Amino acid sequence: MTPPPPSNGGAAQPASDDNNNDHLVQSEDPEHPANLIPSLCAKFWTLGWVTGTGGGASIRDDDLVYIAPSGVQKELMKSSDIYVLSLAAQAKSLDRRSRVYLRSPPQYKPSQCTPLFLAAFTKRGAGCCIHTHSHWAVLVTLILEQQNSREFRINNIEQIKGFGNGFQKSGNLGYHDTLVIPVIENTAHEEDLTEFLEEAMDKYPDTYAVLVRRHGVYVWGDNVHKAKTQCESLDYLFQLAVEMKQLGLPWISEVEPTVPRRQD
Repeated sequence: MTPPPPSNGGAAQPASDDNNNDHLVQSEDPEHPANLIPSLCAKFWTLGWVTGTGGGASIRDDDLVYIAPSGVQKELMKSSDIYVLSLAAQAKSLDRRSRVYLRSPPQYKPSQCTPLFLAAFTKRGAGCCIHTHSHWAVLVTLILEQQNSREFRINNIEQIKGFGNGFQKSGNLGYHDTLVIPVIENTAHEEDLTEFLEEAMDKYPDTYAVLVRRHGVYVWGDNVHKAKTQCESLDYLFQLAVEMKQLGLPWISEVEPTVPRRQD
């Protein structure tokens, strides 16, 4: 089938049902990416993560990348609203801002988050990337801004165990480990964040997330389960960090390990 013409991040070119590859988003399987993205985004909306059409999610299924559109009420999204592109075809493009969508909904525009999602897939081999406008994430970046800091650091909190040790490393972080999340500055246009997100990924090869100052956070994982787990864990830690700050409690502490009295 002939794919739709390239889009430069604006409105996708309309196509007839015959050549728009609608079959890519049609499935009775609730775990199919085209069904899972609307389901996840509806859940995220209840958490305040994707208010007012902001935020989104993308899932990679081998070479196919499924992406939530721009401008849609995330709690009302349907599988027919999903964009699909080929990761291999995108990698061959000489113009990084030009994207050929295998499947495009006629009524929406491609998400400006797309190149940031693609960075997680190409640089980290991620299977899912989630972008939220969580107000806890934004508040943490504002606190760090007052400290002239570009890193969120926290340790000795149980929820840290929700994060993997790093790219291509086995196991998860431990209770006493320090979780480090880099912060990049926001840009007027979301797509322009891409180079700064990629720089942060290079500088922090073990991170699974990047905070965007006064904006939100990008979180990825090997699969949907891991990305969702890490996103939920991170939001918990952001809220905890804000409340700890209000109480004058430090995010980094010295805690002596507790050794079991009996070891069988």
